[in-house]
Amino acid sequence: MARKLKDTEDLPKAKINSKSLKKTFRLFNYVGKHKWIFALGMVFLAGTAAIGLIFPRLMGNLIGVIGSGVSAKSTVNKQELLDIANNTGINLLILFAIQAVFSFFRVVTFTNFTENMLASLRKAAYEKLIQMPMTFFSQRQVAELNSRISTDITQISETFTTNIAEFLRQLILIIGGIIIISIMSWRMSIVMLAIIPVIAVITLFFARYIRKLSKEVQDNIADSNVIVGESLQGITNVKSFTNEGYEIKRYNQKIVDIMKLAIKGGIARGSFFSFIIFCLFGAIIFIVWYGIQLTINDVISATDMVSFLMYTVFVAASIGGIAEQLAAIQRAIGATERVLDIIDGKPETIDINFEKQKHQERINGKIEFKNVSFFYETRPDFQVLKNITFTANQGETIALVGPSGAGKSTIASLVLRFYEPQSGEIIVDGKSTKEYSLTELRNNMAIVPQDVLLFGGSIKENIAYGKPNATIEEIVEAARKANALNFIESFPQQFETLVGERGIQLSGGQRQRIAIARAVLKNPSILILDEATSSLDSESERLVQEALDKLMVGRTSIIIAHRLSTIRKADKIAVIEKGEVVEFGNHEELILLENGLYRSLSRMQLELA
Repeated sequence: MARKLKDTEDLPKAKINSKSLKKTFRLFNYVGKHKWIFALGMVFLAGTAAIGLIFPRLMGNLIGVIGSGVSAKSTVNKQELLDIANNTGINLLILFAIQAVFSFFRVVTFTNFTENMLASLRKAAYEKLIQMPMTFFSQRQVAELNSRISTDITQISETFTTNIAEFLRQLILIIGGIIIISIMSWRMSIVMLAIIPVIAVITLFFARYIRKLSKEVQDNIADSNVIVGESLQGITNVKSFTNEGYEIKRYNQKIVDIMKLAIKGGIARGSFFSFIIFCLFGAIIFIVWYGIQLTINDVISATDMVSFLMYTVFVAASIGGIAEQLAAIQRAIGATERVLDIIDGKPETIDINFEKQKHQERINGKIEFKNVSFFYETRPDFQVLKNITFTANQGETIALVGPSGAGKSTIASLVLRFYEPQSGEIIVDGKSTKEYSLTELRNNMAIVPQDVLLFGGSIKENIAYGKPNATIEEIVEAARKANALNFIESFPQQFETLVGERGIQLSGGQRQRIAIARAVLKNPSILILDEATSSLDSESERLVQEALDKLMVGRTSIIIAHRLSTIRKADKIAVIEKGEVVEFGNHEELILLENGLYRSLSRMQLELA
């Protein structure tokens, strides 16, 4: 079943404690010289919060003019009331102008600070991720890692740009508002604090429950769409197995689930509206009624009464909103921990400086396996290789053959030091591979796999991947040696032709020849061919094999092959079975072995041909 990528609201939350906060504060290490921007943003934030606390007071003064004008005990004439109203109105306009300026610079400074921090964080995370060893990637899914770089960092961005600022602003409004209303009227503040926060919290939980139901409905709708998509894409299977009834039943069940959840959501929304109408507005009416009683008894003035009500609204709204901001901060802390897990990982030691790589020593290419045993960390109970021993001299071609799962590709991975053997030693030019830097070792190797992955750029860019600083003349020559120049020049855009995602615009044989051209350009001492022609048609196989034959000249080549016809000319053939070398020699020697595995495999393929 297809699964949707997680939305930021679906991200797991982390507990807010000293450990998680300490880890989150590490993000400030990626701010660099922009820390002052954060401090400036905090100044503007404090300014907007302070203005938010002044506004209800001035608004109360403005509306309170009406109460002063109609009060029986009022001694203020109409002109004085108009002057008060005019002055208060002007002060409010000035206040809003300042608030607008502060809000603008608050958003700009926090965005500037956050984007600079996240740019450094993204660079650090990707730089560490791309240098992690193969054991790291074998234990994780690409979608998960991609989510950490994209979704998790997006959550951090939203939180630092908006949520933290809003959380702090609302916190200031809550604390400041409660202090001010307590000073204005302790009696009304007790009533307000006993009613409004409780209702605000209940409202928040109501809203969360409704949102949860709505999300479940959307998820079920997505699942029903998956059923439709799968059944229509696989309509041939549906028809051939006469499973129309099964698919209808599966879809109908999902539709019933959607209907039940939607009705449940409707009941929840109706209850929520009833609650808002009766409880929330009822509470406001009660507070107003109580305030009027105090006003009539001269316990509080009409101006203070209006200001109090406005502060109450502000505090209630902030209480309702601060929980959502806190939840976003918790998600950001969780996202931060997941991103920092990548950054804290132990990468391979790779020299990413191209200039230094140019001057590294070229190896000759003699390879020796001495009693090498290996198992994958994810499957320690399954021994993939057992005491593998063989030698490939400089310039020789050694073929690895055997049943699927025998360990042939694992041997190639060990040569490239994607993994390290648990015992035994791999020696290149008389020196353990561990004594070479990974950059030096891999710079002298190239691999042409069975399933060629091309990047979504141009043909030129894909060939140049073997030597990023290559000239166009070198790229063209590499394409010629790989038997790729003819088909490349047949395209209108030639070397600038886009290959599409994973090279989908090219045929299998064309992709293979691009991969060979990439290897030609790299000019390796050691060449690894992993089933490079197994999935091609006869004509493509001929062209690819010709290119491979030219590429192997003068290089130590390790060929992994199921088609034994392609490796008859190999200098040595190692027959692998259940992780062990059971036969070793050239084609003529191995074909003569009675009951030999190589002989058996050759006969089997001849019978199938």
